[in-house]
Amino acid sequence: MIGIYQAGDAEARRILEKKYPDQAVYEARVKEILDEVRKRGDEAVLEFTARFDGARLTAGTMGVTPEEINEAYRLVDEEFLAALRLAKKKIVDFHAKQLNKSWIDTDEDGNILGQILRPLERVGVYVPGGTACYPSSVLMNVLPAKVAGVPEIVMVAPPSGDGKLNAYTLVAAAEAGVTEIYKVGGAQAVGALAFGTETIRKVDLISGPGNIYVTLSKKQVYGQVNIDMLAGPSEILIVADETANPTYVAADLLSQAEHDVLAAAILVTPSKELAARVREEVNRQAGYLPRREIMTASLRDYSGIIVTPDLDEAIHLANCYAPEHLEVVVADPFGKLGKITNAGAIFLGSFSPEPLGDYLAGPNHILPTGGTARFYSPLNVDTFMKKSSLIYYSGQGLHKVGKEIVKLAKTEGLSAHANSILVRMPSENGLTAASYNKTGSGESGKEEN
Repeated sequence: MIGIYQAGDAEARRILEKKYPDQAVYEARVKEILDEVRKRGDEAVLEFTARFDGARLTAGTMGVTPEEINEAYRLVDEEFLAALRLAKKKIVDFHAKQLNKSWIDTDEDGNILGQILRPLERVGVYVPGGTACYPSSVLMNVLPAKVAGVPEIVMVAPPSGDGKLNAYTLVAAAEAGVTEIYKVGGAQAVGALAFGTETIRKVDLISGPGNIYVTLSKKQVYGQVNIDMLAGPSEILIVADETANPTYVAADLLSQAEHDVLAAAILVTPSKELAARVREEVNRQAGYLPRREIMTASLRDYSGIIVTPDLDEAIHLANCYAPEHLEVVVADPFGKLGKITNAGAIFLGSFSPEPLGDYLAGPNHILPTGGTARFYSPLNVDTFMKKSSLIYYSGQGLHKVGKEIVKLAKTEGLSAHANSILVRMPSENGLTAASYNKTGSGESGKEEN
């Protein structure tokens, strides 16, 4: 089911290169849907919802009502509510530590510089739906925005064929503090959030993972609105040595392989014995897990066990791969932490399995995929905030640096920039707007774009 390869082999390189099916055909379909939503608003959204989700809604029934929320609470059990509220507390506590503050600084001339942080006013959160149930994704999307202070949080999720959303998803949304919920999914939901319709007002940012149509639609509307990231298939890479428990390692590989046939589950280890035992455990455990068909495809096509000459080479391959989830299951995980440079989330030791981060630890589980952990960060409070620079200069402060600004403006050939400074400078400096503008932007009097 899962192969064992030597580092450097062609098959090992293929797995680490992450080559997925061509997206061109999907991009064209997404563009058509987005164009229709932009042109026809609610009419197009409802038409696509009926076609793709089998739910026949109207503009009046697209939004979730308080009665539907109350009914959802009646359908969920108390143990779920207790677990959800514990997860919420841990997620809020973690993200509260990320919250930055505005600041202002002044100098001896009375000049003031600063940075003002403000939450975005209205954000859209996408949560997978239909027959799926992902209350954890609701918490991870919404709570950082709440911590940031976003006043309007709009959630969209695809409905089931009867036009309803999953009760656990609705309860999670209510607990997290979502202000509006719409029974819309897919590219049409992203289009509605980005462009606005008669029923759904446009937002400033769209966050949350979805299928390939959701991801590509976020890509196409970027610039019209901001987005959190482009989430691809889920992935886990485990760096392990001979001290690792093969039962634990196999279980963690399978926890990602069950997500999607495109998911990647990779073990990199210098131990041939561990590699063999993990393969045995993967086959054994997959035999009694319900999503065996999905796991089989994932393990066959995008996963593998790679044996390296030593542990340093294993860590090097992990950094090159830049996984969404990285588990470090070695004798001294903290001793290796400094060598790890690229990962969305790092799990250290035998008792920090990836599902701990998915649900309850506190850090966000919406993470960069496809190698983008080289330059991208997990969803966080800053995702939902914007920064403005603050500049105040006194007359004395501007006069001190005026000549330098004029010199830089002259060098760039921007006369009006220089003039804006010169009209504020005293003539005793020997450089005035009138004298400067007689010769244009410099000795040659020529300007260039």
